[in-house]
Amino acid sequence: MGGLGKAVQGPRRLRRPAAAALLLCGALTLTACNGDDGADAGAAGTGPGASPASPSAAAPASATPAGAAPAASAAAPSKKPAPAPTATAPAKPAPPAPGPACASKDAVSPNEIAVYRYTPEGGQYSLIVKRGHWACPVPGGTTPFVTVGEETYIPIAEDAEIGAHAPILSGSTNKPITTHELTSWLETHPNKGLVFHYDVNKAGVIETLGQEEYTL
Repeated sequence: MGGLGKAVQGPRRLRRPAAAALLLCGALTLTACNGDDGADAGAAGTGPGASPASPSAAAPASATPAGAAPAASAAAPSKKPAPAPTATAPAKPAPPAPGPACASKDAVSPNEIAVYRYTPEGGQYSLIVKRGHWACPVPGGTTPFVTVGEETYIPIAEDAEIGAHAPILSGSTNKPITTHELTSWLETHPNKGLVFHYDVNKAGVIETLGQEEYTL
């Protein structure tokens, strides 16, 4: 029995150094781990007192304000629609002719007379005429010759130069006729009021009755 008790105590002495070694190893391991954690925390900058980086400082500054249009679109040329073509107004017809511009009511043309009839009294042919002036043109018609005053007479030379067209002659081109041809036509067609441009000599006798101009 005494031998067995010694044998039991023997192993208990051997366990104490092992327990101490385990304790020492655990302390060393804990110290080493705490040291590594501190170094890692300092390197990462996450230790106590360290402030995180500001988001505004880390974000890059924007060169274009929010909502602003890109520079390329601002510089692009604007496209405007082409103007619609305008209708061309029709050309107005030219004022009728012959005759000068319309005159006042008191004006009398010095070179035109309206011939109505003739008379052979006194042994010489005389034309019964009225003086007058050109009125304003009639829209769509001719320029009328307005007579002024009473009928009067002017002698005409037998060899006077006379030019006539319709209704005395056919056509619209003036052709020469004699004084006798003129008086013969006036005898059968009185009061037509043919307007002629005329000239007189020093004695006041018509020597030129040129260019029949208008029929009243």
